Amino acid sequence: MTAHQPLEPPTQLQQPRKPLKTMLLAGLGLTALIGAALLGAHWWSVGRFIESTNDAYLQADSLSVAAKISGTVSEVYVSDNQTVSVGQPLVRLDGRPYQAAREKAEAAIRAAEADIARGEAELEQHSASIAQVQAQLEGETANEQYAAAQVQRYAPLARSGAETHERMAELRNALRQASAQRAAQAAALNVAQRQLQTRRATIEQARAQLASAQASTRQSQLDEQDTLVYSTLAGRVGSRSVRVGQYLQPGTRLMSIVPLNELYLTANFKETQIERMHPGQSVAVHIDAWPDTTFEGVVESLSPGTGSQFALLPSNNATGNFTKIVQRVPVRIRLQAAPDTSIELMPGLSATVDVDTRCPPVAAAQPRG
Repeated sequence: MTAHQPLEPPTQLQQPRKPLKTMLLAGLGLTALIGAALLGAHWWSVGRFIESTNDAYLQADSLSVAAKISGTVSEVYVSDNQTVSVGQPLVRLDGRPYQAAREKAEAAIRAAEADIARGEAELEQHSASIAQVQAQLEGETANEQYAAAQVQRYAPLARSGAETHERMAELRNALRQASAQRAAQAAALNVAQRQLQTRRATIEQARAQLASAQASTRQSQLDEQDTLVYSTLAGRVGSRSVRVGQYLQPGTRLMSIVPLNELYLTANFKETQIERMHPGQSVAVHIDAWPDTTFEGVVESLSPGTGSQFALLPSNNATGNFTKIVQRVPVRIRLQAAPDTSIELMPGLSATVDVDTRCPPVAAAQPRG
């Protein structure tokens, strides 16, 4: 073979693969078309009724424990994050000042009761004295009447000369003395009767002091009972700030009790998402701490206003240039039991919420707390 001899053509030409590629592309297109159709059908039947938001957080109606009275903390019975039950003691304050106040009030009760007993005894004695003065007044009145009758009987005799003028003078003098004695006894009776009213007022005053002392005793007993602070809620202790030896004023915050078994979810939906949202609709919840777990819930209620309406400084759209901002409406969601018993939820966790608005409206469930 010379250098200029042409190469021989291949004995067998390679077959083109266009039909295979065409089939693959057609299959992929068909698969994509079927997937798109399925997604479209799912969106049409389900997806367009699902309203979602990631502006959702777990919450609980925590109880802030505070002191009702002032005093020094003598004992703290719980530690941070401890689980407590209803009626469990939390903190004890020094109760000696309130015990002394109660004993003082009880002594005031006994003193007031003694004053009432003495006043009633004096009242009875004075009543007897009034009866005695009244009897003396009756006697002096009889003497006056007798003296007046004597003057009236002897006056004609004196005018006729059958009786001396000296006798008439003695009779008139006796009448004046009898009148003076009667007037004195009448005045004494008036004074005694007024003193009777005074003694009755003194007894009423003692009774008022008794009532005041009894009220002070009850208040002291309540204060003494309040030296021991109990838990009125079952949950876990959080944000404990009380320490032994700390002096407390009424209203001083001691700790918080978080009811972990009564958690609920607050989801803030846009105002454009709540058109078909009603209490009773089912909810799928995905908490960020457990992204692979789906929690079930139920729409419990919708807020009566947007979040901005209850803000500390509400917006005023009537001033300045207006820019429309989509508002959010808080929706309260009641969570069902966790699918995994080892999961322990806590307030503040973020979540993503999907509400199925296909359910018809039902009566709103009453929110707890």
